[in-house]
Order: sequence, then C-alpha cells, then structure tokens
Amino acid sequence: MQELELIAEADSRGRDYLSGIEQRPPFPDQAARDGLAVFTETFPDQGQGAAETLRMLDIYGSPATTASNGPRYFGFVIGAALPAAAAAERLMLAWDQCGSSYDNSPVAATIEKVAARWLLDVLDLPRESAVGFGTSATARTLTCLSAARRSLLARLGWDFDRDGLVGAPEIKVVVSETVHITVRKALRLLGFGTARLIVAPVDVHGRIDPDRLPKLDDRTILCLQAGEVNTGEFDPFVPLIEAARRADAWVHVDGAFGLWARASSRRALTDGIEGADSWTTDGHKWLNTPYDGAVAICRDAEALAQAMNADAMYATASADAQKNLTLEFSRRARGIPIWAALRTLGREGVAALVDRHCDEAGWLADRLREGGLDVLNRVVLNQVLIRCGDDERTARVRATVLETGAGWFGTTVWQGRPAFRVSLSSWRTEHEDVVRLADALVEAARG
Repeated sequence: MQELELIAEADSRGRDYLSGIEQRPPFPDQAARDGLAVFTETFPDQGQGAAETLRMLDIYGSPATTASNGPRYFGFVIGAALPAAAAAERLMLAWDQCGSSYDNSPVAATIEKVAARWLLDVLDLPRESAVGFGTSATARTLTCLSAARRSLLARLGWDFDRDGLVGAPEIKVVVSETVHITVRKALRLLGFGTARLIVAPVDVHGRIDPDRLPKLDDRTILCLQAGEVNTGEFDPFVPLIEAARRADAWVHVDGAFGLWARASSRRALTDGIEGADSWTTDGHKWLNTPYDGAVAICRDAEALAQAMNADAMYATASADAQKNLTLEFSRRARGIPIWAALRTLGREGVAALVDRHCDEAGWLADRLREGGLDVLNRVVLNQVLIRCGDDERTARVRATVLETGAGWFGTTVWQGRPAFRVSLSSWRTEHEDVVRLADALVEAARG
C-alpha cells in the first residue's frame, strides 16, 4: 500500500473509532483485553507489511482502549481531545517537524511563541515569563525546580553549572502533606532525598496551613498546589507567598489542572498565585488537548533559559527557543495543539469549559449526598471525593457501578482510608452522562 493510501486508511479507521466513542464502554471488557495476546508474537524475520500492521492495531487494539476520549471517563482528570487540537496534531504528524528552534521549523517556532503569549494572557500570569512546552507536568516540574535550585545557588555565589552540587550550600524544599507524586518524583530525580523534604501540615481540606508553615529562608523552595488531586482545593496563596517573599524563597506552583480555574469564574481560588516564581500546568487535562502536552512557566525567563540551555556549535538558537526552555533537544511542537485549542475556544470558551465541569461536579455532589453517599470534600472545583460508609461497601459500590458502564473512576486514599474520586474534565461529557453516573452510584449504594 502506498504512503498516501496508508495514511488515508489510518484516517478512515480513526474516524470509525471516534464515530462510536460515545457507545464504547469506559473500560474494555475481558474479551477485548484477552485479545491483546495477539501482540505478543515473536519478532518477525520478514516484515509483515504496513497495511496488515495497521489492520492488526485497529482490530485488536481499538477494542482494548479505555474510552478516555469519550463522555463517561471520570478518572485521573483526563480530558478528551478537542477536535481542533486533534486535527492540529494530525497535521503536525504529516509535517514531522523537529520543533527545537526556528532553524529546524519556522512554523513551529512561530506558533509556539504565540501559544506562549496566549497562555500567559488567559492565565493572567506575568507577561515576561518564559513558557516551555513539554511532555508532562512531571517533566515540566523537573525543569522549573532545576531553574529554582540553580537560581537560589547563584544568589549565594555558587556556580552550579561549573561546580555541581558537591560542596554546595544545601537548598531545602518545603512541600505539602498532600503534595502530588509527580512533584515528589521530580524532587527525587533532582537529588532532593525524600527524607530531607520539609513537610508543611495541612488543614482538613488538604491545604497548607499558613499558621504552621515551616520556616523559610533564601535557601528554600516552597512547593504549593492549585488543585489538590483528591479534593481540588487550593493552597492559600496570599499569605504563603507573602511569607516566601519576605524570606526571599522561591515559590513553585503545581497547577496541573487547577491552574485553569484562573481562566474561569473560579478565579478567586487562585488569588495571589501570580506572585509565585514558577508554575506548571497540563494541556491534556482541562484544556482537552491530545496527550502528551504540558507547560512550564517561569517568571525569570533567563533563569529557565540558562538552566535548560542546549546550544551546541552546530545548533545555536535564541534564549527563548524551545530546546532552551525544555528537557528535549529533539522534540515535537507540543505547543501547536495548545495553540489550536486556545484559538478555537477563545477566552470565553475556556471559561465556559472550566465552569461547566465545576457546575456539574457541584450538581453531582448534591445528588450523591441526597442519595446517602458520603461526599468528603467541599467540591470547589471539578473533583468529587466519595465514600459509601465502610471500606468494604465503598469498594463494592465502585465495582458495581463500573460493571454498568455508567462511568469509570479510580480509587484513592483520603485521610488514611479508601475512597474513590470522580473527575469531570472532558468536553464530551454532557449533563445526561453525569445524571447516568449519579443514578448508578445511588442505586449501587442502596443495593
């Protein structure tokens, strides 16, 4: 099969998949999962052909997908891919650009600069900030914290690039009791031992308590949260960031999904967040771009550019070239789908998307409380945290609902006990989907 015919066949199979996405079960059944055994073949001596490979991928792979691109997937704050963003991604694949610099791809460099400017606008963050587009909040957190440590050491007269960490002044890190695992992972990879992290106590909602904030100084990185993963709560940024400013500490905000509240009617939840030094957020969560696309934002553009610089004798570029703001030298232009989503939605569309999910979460929480379930959080955003009495009953209710196909959602642990968490973030999710989930939960709890 010729190249263009093969691509057309892939497009056709992709269209067929999407045309049935609303009818797909949120999680594949056992037969579909068993069918994946076909992929465990031995490495062939002779090539099997592109058309046959594509057919195999669709026939056996498509049925075994989670329908995270559908309306009834409520796990992990995974947004379905907006049509405009998905279409931009497909065109990007045809371009096959290395989005490292203008010399590699004028179109990628140009559009990602626009996307960066628009992100700072819609999130109302300092306009002088650098914006790097990468794979995930984990990788983007790694870059921000690298820039943070390097900057703090430079203020103390230590040349990190030349002398490394041996003999360097110790940089401390203060994290929340409810810090997300991706932040812990980034800190571990950077050499901040988990036993040496300073843990800030939280209140009943999972927010850092300013009255119990550990002592900060000019050798401290303070990590805050916009959208705690279970409750959706926000640390009280105003007093915490004021304390950090007085101590000349660096403030990083993990806003993988919650930072988008700033672009909605829930903006008050983020008051004071603009005073931080760096922020991370995802496109593939609430902005509903394809996986994987995330953003690092650093107020001190030079700090990020110097920490991530990847200039070589054969490949120099401007400080704001994406290869000098991200971990990757060879990279896809992940800012293009983000640009496409922002251009298609506009300011009003972004706000409407976020507000709709927050409203639906509030409605769901009220319905579940009326039905006798225990909603454990205040539901300030798009997260609904639920128990059903004792731990065994909680697990049984979840299993029963998953069998109905009304939705898929994951388990968690909150304040030492099992619970489950419903996240609303897909543009495909309509009120009728939320009603179906609520009815199934209430019926299972009564049963």
